This record gives sequence, C-alpha cells and structure tokens, in this order.
Amino acid sequence: MIYVALGLALLLVVGVLVGAKVFFDRAGDRPVSMGPLPGPMVESEECRQFIEGLPDELLGHDRAEIVEPVPAGVAAWNSSSTEEVTLRCGVDLPFQYTEYSQPVEIDGVEWLQVRDATPDSTLQTWYTVDRSPVVAVTADAAAMGGADNPVEGLSGVVSALPEEDHEPNPAPLSGLAPGDTSVCGELMANLPETVAEEYERVGTADEYTAAWVAQGLEPVVLRCGVAPPENYEPGAVLHQVNEIPWFEDTTLANGTTSSTWFALGRATDIAVSVPQATGNAAVVELGEAIAAHTPEQG
Repeated sequence: MIYVALGLALLLVVGVLVGAKVFFDRAGDRPVSMGPLPGPMVESEECRQFIEGLPDELLGHDRAEIVEPVPAGVAAWNSSSTEEVTLRCGVDLPFQYTEYSQPVEIDGVEWLQVRDATPDSTLQTWYTVDRSPVVAVTADAAAMGGADNPVEGLSGVVSALPEEDHEPNPAPLSGLAPGDTSVCGELMANLPETVAEEYERVGTADEYTAAWVAQGLEPVVLRCGVAPPENYEPGAVLHQVNEIPWFEDTTLANGTTSSTWFALGRATDIAVSVPQATGNAAVVELGEAIAAHTPEQG
C-alpha cells in the first residue's frame, strides 16, 4: 500500500507538471492585440517585405499571431502573457529624437532607446534612427530576460533596410523667445557636470544653453536669457526652492513628459526643461547654481 501511494503521488506530480507546461505553452501561443498607429510608411511595400522577413524566434520567444484585424506593419513574439516583444515598422521617430539624443550602435544600426517614464516601469522602446522605414521595438525587463536590449536578434533584417539621415525634432526650449543674456556668462561657466544622479552634461551649439542626458530618458536642458514666460499671470502659483522662486509651465509639448520651469527674481529669466522622471532633483541642483552665479533682479 505504501508503494502504491508513492506511485500515485509521483503520477500526480507528473500530471501537474505536464498540465502546467501545456497551460503555459497555450498562454504563449495566445494572439497579441496591437491597435493601429499612424505612421508615414506603415502600409508601404518596404514594411510588408520587412515584416515577412522577420525571424520566427526572438529573445527565446516564438513569433506570435496578431489579433484580427491585423494592423499594417506589426509583428510580435511571446512566451506568456507577461513576456512579450512587439515591433512596428514605418512609424514616426519619437519626440525625444533631438540634437541631444544619444543613439547607440548595435551591429551597425543606430538605435535610440526611450524608457517609459512611469515609476517602477521597465518598459522601453528602441527606434532605428538611421534607417527608412523607421522600426520600433518594445519590451520590458521580463520579456528581455536579462538581455541589454530587445533588438540584437533583429540585426540582419534591420541592417538590410536603406540608410537615411533623419532630421531631429526641435530641442527642448529652442522655441522660446530670447531675452537678456548679458549676465549669463558666469552661470554657464559654473554649471554642474551631472544633475539628478544619472544625467551627464553634453555639448550644445548655443553658448547660453546647457544640456544633460541619461540613456533612454528625455534631457534636462537649461537656457539662460529668455523672454518672460508667456503663460505666467499675476497671482500664478510659484514654487520657492531654496533662494529661487520658480514658475512651472505645465503646458506639455506633444509626446513629452517634460515641463518648463522658469527661475524668476534674477536679472534675467532662466528656463529649465525637466522630465517628470527626475522629480525635483534637477530643479534643486540647478537652482543652487543660478542663485550663486546670477545677480538678483534690480
């Protein structure tokens, strides 16, 4: 009776394991839902051929079916409902692609990583910035399974697309009207090399503009000597951070999470573009430099 009981227990365990495998295999075969997105070349013949040439496996995930009606220019791979990689062909480059972007070269293709700004999210999208049509690949940490990116397995088929130089989008703060820059020299010479821990300063074409970048995130940008903020009105709420009163213009441009902060009460107005992901760290650090290296309003 003991041996019979042990045998039945072993059979039960095996049955549970087999059933679990069947369940997860079926979950992995579940079609992926992808809605249509506008794009200049999503319905192009180039994208149709590109989608047909994609591999059957990516990052260990099998090519998945797409829920009908299938949008043009899409593909997906999955192993379960939480491990999923999606691809779109023929899309626009993201708003984050500007002169301050820091693309990385992977197997001869330039990719721009854009991380989700939602706290604790590991979702990221990688865009080709030197190919036409533009390809976007989206995955999170679970789907990447420890890989640095979700695109290396696509190197062959992506590198076969024609190369193209794309015009960057306007940089943050570049559209602001100019103001008095005569008092900006000392500030620009004494700005920090890093802000908000992971942002590092990069060179800019305008001597009165400074930018700091972090991989996959929108830049922090400071511009000294701008016109007074258009959306500021008497009685508007100001944020006092150490010695600087700030006006936050929360009118966001299309596709960005950054808001523009204006340092007031100085001899000239100073604007800072701050992504939501940085919290107030950049405002605090740059405010200290502004207070130390620009005169107060007379």
